[in-house]
Amino acid sequence: MKVLGLIGGISWVSTVDYYRLLNEGVNKKLGSNNFIECLIYSLNFQKIRDHLDNNNDWAAITKMIVEAAKHLENGGAKALVLCANTSHYIAEDLAKEIAIPIIHIATETALEINKKKLKKVGLLGTKFTMQYDFFKDKLTEQGIEVIIPKHLEDIEFMHNTILDELGKGIIKDATRERYLNMISQLEDEGAEGIIAGCTEIPLIINKEDISLPYFDTTKIHAKAAINFALNG
Repeated sequence: MKVLGLIGGISWVSTVDYYRLLNEGVNKKLGSNNFIECLIYSLNFQKIRDHLDNNNDWAAITKMIVEAAKHLENGGAKALVLCANTSHYIAEDLAKEIAIPIIHIATETALEINKKKLKKVGLLGTKFTMQYDFFKDKLTEQGIEVIIPKHLEDIEFMHNTILDELGKGIIKDATRERYLNMISQLEDEGAEGIIAGCTEIPLIINKEDISLPYFDTTKIHAKAAINFALNG
């Protein structure tokens, strides 16, 4: 089994899910007392939030994540798992600084969508994931059209509740209802599936809540990481 390096803490709540899914997945495949071999570098999210609030200082955030990645690489990790969708914004810059591969969450999500033969999907996440191109580009490269909520207030609401509620483990019925309303609007605009493009969104919305195919990026990412660990 290859050792995985996980960069977590962004948020710690979803990092817990990664650790659980990786261990459960390996045990399901290998049985007995087999579990994942991994190193976890858990960042203090407040430091990242400070840089975001400081004119979106991605250069400083990149430096933090590069340092964490190098610790994991030096510790023996054979591949890197960024335990958040938004952090993949700096994945290309990060890849230039380390010698081990990055298991990219958007690439793996595109593969899963292609298996369903869908051509148009709705993307939910932080405002960076929804409005920047780093996630969407991986899907458009595979011929998948991506749409996001059309109202800026909806984008801001989702972004803020991800950071200030879900990232702290706070679940509110009113937030769930607002999310479901956004999903309904995306369906009306032709979305054939919905991407939970933030690792915290599955904390509040699961596949039973909606009628469309639902792509839980945390589970998709963890599955790909398990495949690498066991098969390379």
